[in-house]
Amino acid sequence: MRLLGGEDDVPEIVALRALKLGDLLVAVPAIHGLRRAFPAHRLVLAVPGWLEPVVELIGGVDAILPTPGLDAPLPLRPGRVDLAVNLHGNGPESRAVIDALAARRVIAHRVAGHDDPAAPAWVDGMHERERWARLVRAFGIPAHADDLGLLRPLVEPTATGATVVHVGAFYGARQWPVERFGAVARALAARGHEVRLTGSAAERERAEAAAGAAGLPRSTVLAGELDLAGFAAVICDAALVVTADTGAAHLASAYGVPSVVIFGPAPPEEWGPPASGPHRVLTHAELRVGATFSSEPDPALLAVTVDEVLEAAVALEGVPPRRPRVGV
Repeated sequence: MRLLGGEDDVPEIVALRALKLGDLLVAVPAIHGLRRAFPAHRLVLAVPGWLEPVVELIGGVDAILPTPGLDAPLPLRPGRVDLAVNLHGNGPESRAVIDALAARRVIAHRVAGHDDPAAPAWVDGMHERERWARLVRAFGIPAHADDLGLLRPLVEPTATGATVVHVGAFYGARQWPVERFGAVARALAARGHEVRLTGSAAERERAEAAAGAAGLPRSTVLAGELDLAGFAAVICDAALVVTADTGAAHLASAYGVPSVVIFGPAPPEEWGPPASGPHRVLTHAELRVGATFSSEPDPALLAVTVDEVLEAAVALEGVPPRRPRVGV
């Protein structure tokens, strides 16, 4: 993957999605649609630079424009871009970034003051993969929400056929108690699973605590040892993934790996795995507070028990991956 360079005669598409891993992965069906519809264009993703290893796995993306957020305009001459696509949202901040490009064409949701008849209205409660596929379809670009597949990482996984217990979550609202992850890991290891515990470097302590509670050696802890490509490779070759609603869950969906996903503040109807895949969603929606950025676990997450997770995991034992097609 290369960084976007200087101007030339190749027409360019710039698609904005300056968010996190899971947010990028729900936009993959729309990105695949853009690639197919404009084979002669240079397809550029404006995303945080740390996501570059996963951008490479989408397939068909020509360049990345590192974009940590929406605080500044993209560093491109107004009028350079042929097509600007707002895959970020529909608020004034993302609209301003897109408008500043002065692209010849724009794909975005409808807002007051913009009279593009093709632009669809924003609909609350829609699944995010369908939201962005629907957006590009409104402009005549075929896209399907289940077209979420990623390419296989080129790096060798540090574990193959493992049951990945991902203990991390960026916000406390999605952090299932570490002792429960430990109990799940202990029970699955007793059933013969090769358990590996993952998370970020900042979550290493949580992963080690879960391993200790499970009676597993420190060698089973991969948290903090994997870069993003290595993490994707471990998920791609896993037998099962147990996680809260995080990027790990979205990677499991992208590779069709059986997964148990514990939901808290976000509704699975909007962020969950494909219903057709080998996945089990656990939550107690009647208790949901929905404070995404809270430091406290959402009650809908806390109400999910160890027994519920184990029952779902055992039901997926031996289920083969269902690899989605990479839609490029």
